[in-house]
Amino acid sequence: MARTRASGSPTAFPAGTLTTSTGSLTFDAITPRAALLVLDGMESSYIDLDDPTHLEFEYMQQMDLAARVALGDGPIRALHLGGAGCALARAWAASRPGSRQLVVEWDAILAELAREFCDVPRAPEVKIRVAEARAALQRFPEDRWDVVVRDTFTGGAVPAHMRTYEVALSASHTLAEGGLFLANLTDRPPLAMARSEVATISAVFPHVAMIIDPAILRGRRYGNALIVAAKIPFDVTALARACRGLPLPVTVVAGEKLRDFAGTMPVLHDEAPTAP
Repeated sequence: MARTRASGSPTAFPAGTLTTSTGSLTFDAITPRAALLVLDGMESSYIDLDDPTHLEFEYMQQMDLAARVALGDGPIRALHLGGAGCALARAWAASRPGSRQLVVEWDAILAELAREFCDVPRAPEVKIRVAEARAALQRFPEDRWDVVVRDTFTGGAVPAHMRTYEVALSASHTLAEGGLFLANLTDRPPLAMARSEVATISAVFPHVAMIIDPAILRGRRYGNALIVAAKIPFDVTALARACRGLPLPVTVVAGEKLRDFAGTMPVLHDEAPTAP
């Protein structure tokens, strides 16, 4: 979504390029009170200091809708694997008072900058833990979270070790019975990554849908797809209706159409250890 940049006004965000633990970060000011966080050249968060409920990125709007359809509008327990500016956690803290959220961020300096400049609510509303996402996920007990958000990226793609059957199994283990696993990914034609992700997550969760721009689904361009997975049924019809009302309308693929989309793609597993 194109935005006009601020012109010469003093902003609430630091100027220039900052060095984090793992790369570079810039706050690209849209207005003095709103900015895009750009990590190593990739737009990773949009922060509006005056309206924490403003979700600029389409996939976050879709995550918010999926949570509302499946879980209602009340407080939730949410685990965010991948943090950046904590935009979704900020939005849920504001729109769902009483929620308890944990953001797991690998980059310690980025976590500090998010706290300093992005107006992230303090604990216990939103905790930020510096840790590797996969390792953190595996430590949680059963029924710990209502939502697990996987939004981990390296170099513009989901790391391979975060895309396996074993990750989905860990998410299923720590989710409440009616909870949601929300997995964000990016892909380009012929959507091999999206197809393999659908096959893999469907091997763990019995109820799965994919939210995607029709142009991406038809193989016309690169972009995001969001996989929504649960242990018990959620209202796919209501989700599809809500997604058609977004600023950028998207389609929901489920059931037989989603199985056809995955086709014969194999389930992704952790690599077997090599023999000594």
